[in-house]
Amino acid sequence: MKRRSLLTFLALGPFFMHAHAQSKTTKGIKEMQDNWKTLLAPGTPVPSATEELKLSKDEWKKRLQPASYSVLREEDTERAGTSPLDREKRAGVFVCAGCGLPLFTSEMKFDSGTGWPSFFTTIPGALQTKTDYKIIYPRTEYHCARCGGHHGHLFDDGPAPTGKRYCNNGVALKFIPQKA
Repeated sequence: MKRRSLLTFLALGPFFMHAHAQSKTTKGIKEMQDNWKTLLAPGTPVPSATEELKLSKDEWKKRLQPASYSVLREEDTERAGTSPLDREKRAGVFVCAGCGLPLFTSEMKFDSGTGWPSFFTTIPGALQTKTDYKIIYPRTEYHCARCGGHHGHLFDDGPAPTGKRYCNNGVALKFIPQKA
């Protein structure tokens, strides 16, 4: 995204939010955060955030598609509206495209109207944050707790009850649909 359009988006983005998430109670969020494994098929291997994954630059380039590498390893941003995961409506789990760590469930997702997959909460322990000053304006950036891959930015303009919007690059995610 060009710097000027990104700055315009950051300034005007909250005015164009179209949060359609159902109102969730704090208890409902806790249950959704704790029961994410029920969306996966029995026996699905799930990495842990404590199993740190460190690879060389060349190993990452072999493992990832160029667009995913650019976002996850170089902290780039994909163009808004380009990810099919922004329109993903099925039940399932969104995992890090770099290492497979589960980050979000479909219940945590909402349509922010921004053109990027957005979530109002996360699977506990899946993400780490830091302050980003790349556009001079301070933002909270978040990364995968397992591989350190950059996923997106956290904003305070999401739906109730958290008021948070995890604005994620679609190429940084893979979607695993719920198995019956």
